[in-house]
Amino acid sequence: MGRHGHRRDAPARAAPARGGIALRGSGGPRNPPPVDTHGHGHGHGPAAPAGHRVRVLLAVLLVPCAAASVLGVLFLYPFGSDHRLPADQVGQRVNARVGAATAADCSAGGSGQHAPDPGRQHCVALSLLLATGPAAGRGIVSVVPVEPSTPRFAVGDDVVLGYNGGDPTDTDSYSVDDFQRGSSLWILGLLFAAAVIALGRWRGLAALGALGVSFVVLIGFVLPAILDGRNPLAVAVVGACLIMFAVLYMSHGLSARTSTAVVGTLVSLGLIGVLGEVFAAASRLTGLDDETQHLVGSLGAGSPLDPRGLLLAGFVIGALGVLDDVTVTQTSAVWELRRANPGLSAGGLFTAAMRIGRDHMSSAVNTLVLAYAGASLPLLLLFVITRRDLVDSLTDQSVATEIVRTLVGSIGLIASVPITTGVAALVASQEQVGG
Repeated sequence: MGRHGHRRDAPARAAPARGGIALRGSGGPRNPPPVDTHGHGHGHGPAAPAGHRVRVLLAVLLVPCAAASVLGVLFLYPFGSDHRLPADQVGQRVNARVGAATAADCSAGGSGQHAPDPGRQHCVALSLLLATGPAAGRGIVSVVPVEPSTPRFAVGDDVVLGYNGGDPTDTDSYSVDDFQRGSSLWILGLLFAAAVIALGRWRGLAALGALGVSFVVLIGFVLPAILDGRNPLAVAVVGACLIMFAVLYMSHGLSARTSTAVVGTLVSLGLIGVLGEVFAAASRLTGLDDETQHLVGSLGAGSPLDPRGLLLAGFVIGALGVLDDVTVTQTSAVWELRRANPGLSAGGLFTAAMRIGRDHMSSAVNTLVLAYAGASLPLLLLFVITRRDLVDSLTDQSVATEIVRTLVGSIGLIASVPITTGVAALVASQEQVGG
């Protein structure tokens, strides 16, 4: 029994020794008590000195970046500036409800719409009850053309009218602009929030809070700073860093794991910014698509807006959301592998996590390409019906812009996988178990 028992005990003593635990004497337990082996993010005991050094290194890397982001906001924010157009130039929006819709002669009225050709087009007369505005409670009749490019209105539809500031009782002071969508969007937003909280519970609630911070940064800092003429790429980088710090730490907690994801995201964002700058210039992209031209025209001849810079800012902001997903997934994979096998070295963790990363990378890149293709689907269909050849279509500025956006973002995503995995493997392997 002595020799056989000794042989049975040998593996039990050797296996924990790789994790830093030594058993003394043959009378000790064959299996050590459970210890924390999965890093700072989930640890419950004091970290060993190696783990402390790792956290100090992460702090040295990230604290200056966070401080630079805050200083960037203070430097770039347009204090005291207001670039909103005067109310008389913008017009007023009035809510109304369609009470009746009947066929009408197009020559019967204008109502602010394009004057149709009565011989070639049909029109519909909408009886509208004004719900807001200076003539709320009154009814008007608006004649609108029935064209392939105009929406179809029916009885009971809640619509939005454009009011030009004229006589509020005159039909020609209004134009039917759009449908009201507030109620449906609120319901959808509440369903989304409920789904997030139901699955994520407190973490889901934190994710919703982080989403709110993202909107605050975009609307409260990024948009005003760009309108004030600040460098759009610099504004986007600073805003993206703020969003990244807030979203990742609020959603995933203050830990070495989260800090590793932040490092990977920072490096990848920098790469996307550099590649976007280089290839937007090399491809002679101006950024003057239809929406940007309309914006520049609305701001007037003295507009300080830089269209190409605005394009580059879109590259950075657009890639940030997918980058968060990739870097967080990779760090989580490394820490879970570390938890499952505490004896894995940094190289072993990197190799195992990269197998996961390659699968994730291919699906993320495909998602990015399909998202941009879906957003540009009407433009792609237009090229098909105009019989333009493939090369001519791809080099058109509108399509080339999306190609550069997609490929630059995809390169950043691809780079984020080995960068984040390598940093995570080094950090996780140094997070030693407590003694």
